[in-house]
Amino acid sequence: MTLLGSRPQLSIGDAVASLLRDGMPVRLEAYDGSSAGPVDADIRLELRTPRGLSYLLTAPGDLGMARAYVSGDLVVHGVHPGDPYEAMKLLQNHLRFRVPSVTEAITLLRGLGLSHLRPPAPPPQEHLPRWRRTLEGVRHSLSRDAEAIHHHYDVSNEFYEYVLGPSMAYTCAVFPKEGASLEEAQAEKFDLVCRKLGLGPGMRLLDVGCGWGGMVRHAAREYGVQALGVTLSAEQASWAKAAIDRDGLGDLAEVRHGDYREVLEGDFDAISSIGLTEHIGVRNYPDYFGFLRDHLRPGGRLLNHCITRATNEPTDTGQFIDRYVFPDGELTGSGTIITVAQDVGLEVMHEENLRLHYAMTLREWCRNLVENWDACVAEVGEGTARVWGLYMAGSRLAFERNEIQLHQVLAVRTEDGDDGGFPLRPTW
Repeated sequence: MTLLGSRPQLSIGDAVASLLRDGMPVRLEAYDGSSAGPVDADIRLELRTPRGLSYLLTAPGDLGMARAYVSGDLVVHGVHPGDPYEAMKLLQNHLRFRVPSVTEAITLLRGLGLSHLRPPAPPPQEHLPRWRRTLEGVRHSLSRDAEAIHHHYDVSNEFYEYVLGPSMAYTCAVFPKEGASLEEAQAEKFDLVCRKLGLGPGMRLLDVGCGWGGMVRHAAREYGVQALGVTLSAEQASWAKAAIDRDGLGDLAEVRHGDYREVLEGDFDAISSIGLTEHIGVRNYPDYFGFLRDHLRPGGRLLNHCITRATNEPTDTGQFIDRYVFPDGELTGSGTIITVAQDVGLEVMHEENLRLHYAMTLREWCRNLVENWDACVAEVGEGTARVWGLYMAGSRLAFERNEIQLHQVLAVRTEDGDDGGFPLRPTW
């Protein structure tokens, strides 16, 4: 009791400065009146409350920083909250903490006040920890996947319209040239998928994890394809159905609210999966690719487009991403994806890494968030808007640093002695 009630004897600024290896690249100013770092720094961190300090001490790393930032207890001056990219880049490049000894760590904690080791309630934007989710349902079951998708995608269609722009495409765009607009790049992405799939009038396309129906509408409008899309998000399905009606595509395009595993039709000429594999779970890849193979006709093509890691070694998703952005999301390397696709009987014909295109896409999404900040805050609240700025800016850095990638893998269901209908050289 006396320890928990002990009075702090060390300033926050001094504590931070004592743990830095190379000095403070930004200015830190704390609620206790202390500071650290250069006075003339372009970026200034303001720790406003004792709760913010408790977040940092009770969840060291990205989760504690995120909690303090999302709650408004940690404010970053010098950048817009819709795009903290420059601050994150500076901190990642130049902020280096040393590991204190056990004795030194205890001394620091006592000096700051051990009462800060009582974990505050997390911000309302935070999802349950993975172990709590496991108690409420098996990972990647139909019900748990639906809840995870609801957490991320059913934020607000209006919010997504502000951030994503008219295309409502929440996946990596393909920039045909430097200076291309986001809308041009998203149209090029959908068209590239159509070209790789060899789509043409009268063909049947299944788009799993179809989002707001961008691929379905593009394929129907530009290629005369009979396109079916499926999404677990009720908000996405509602928006997509209205867009299909608005575009006069009701005779060719359909979007259903449901799980792709509930699709009963088969013998599709082509299947596109754009941004779904991240939600599947690596151990479920054989069932996933097997399902897609079984729903293709012989000679039918599959285009799998998803975020990947730079390595095929098992890697845990960071706590911030798991709690705030993609609950239960999993990434692996493109080699794992290709291996599993081959093992279920698909012939992989082509793969392409679009890593830098995703960094550019995230740059444009952050720009949209900044330009529409007030409207976004009015729609979802400042805490949620901060989550998105932090997540998108951090993801942009990760793509730039080759920590994560974006791969398109094109495969075909070939039969014995069949050429899969592919020309000698790619036509797309």
